[in-house]
Amino acid sequence: MAVDGPPNSATAPPGLRRTVGLVALLNLGYFGVEFAVAAAIGSVSLFADSIDFLEDTSINLLIFAALGWSARRRARVGMALAGIILVPGLATLWTAWQKFMLPVAPRPVPLSLAGAGALVVNMSCALLLARFRSHAGSLTRAAFLSARNDVLANVAIIGAGALTAYLASAWPDLIVGLGILAINAGAAREVFEAAREEHRAAVP
Repeated sequence: MAVDGPPNSATAPPGLRRTVGLVALLNLGYFGVEFAVAAAIGSVSLFADSIDFLEDTSINLLIFAALGWSARRRARVGMALAGIILVPGLATLWTAWQKFMLPVAPRPVPLSLAGAGALVVNMSCALLLARFRSHAGSLTRAAFLSARNDVLANVAIIGAGALTAYLASAWPDLIVGLGILAINAGAAREVFEAAREEHRAAVP
């Protein structure tokens, strides 16, 4: 009969729970900002990134709750997180399809400014999480990968704003939105594989 390992809360590094709580609050706060801008200017990339902030909030709240769980339960949560990472991608596909049918360019200045703000928030989160990325397995790996990938996405959003201003086209925004989908899919695969290995290791 398989038995779960002991809870890991005692071995969690000091400050990890506080850090993921702070990261969750930062992501939730900027989700509201970016979603409002995305709705106002009709941006696919900002919409995808705003939903991604909501996803990051969920991931970090789940980590906050799961730190005291056994290794097997943490691995199961890690596999669930891989699915959560893909959720914004489904929303992005629907939004991209609508934009493809009616390719209206978003306003470039709000697009770039919102992307720059998101870059600051995500860089802060990635730096906060960097020293914990090897602890608690797939859980903190999910949080760190999400923040790191979002930094890359935000740089692309700023570039899309510049290209939109130059070309007066909806395509840079649309392409970046689909790129965010691809980045999240890669992160989901990596997190799922790490969680699956943890689950195998936790079962005698």
